[in-house]
Amino acid sequence: MSNNAQRIIKLISYSGLALSFLPAVFVFHGSLSKDTYFQLILVGMLMWFSTAILWIKPDNLGE
Repeated sequence: MSNNAQRIIKLISYSGLALSFLPAVFVFHGSLSKDTYFQLILVGMLMWFSTAILWIKPDNLGE
């Protein structure tokens, strides 16, 4: 995989991770409904797990 492709995949991964975390802050402050929250964390989870597996390898985890 080329460096540019890996950077794009990492960007998507970290965006998904942020999309899994940030809506919780907005729900806590009352500016986001629970239904929207559930949809956003689902999209974020799918983004993270579908792309992180491509660049996080066992040798990067110290195994």
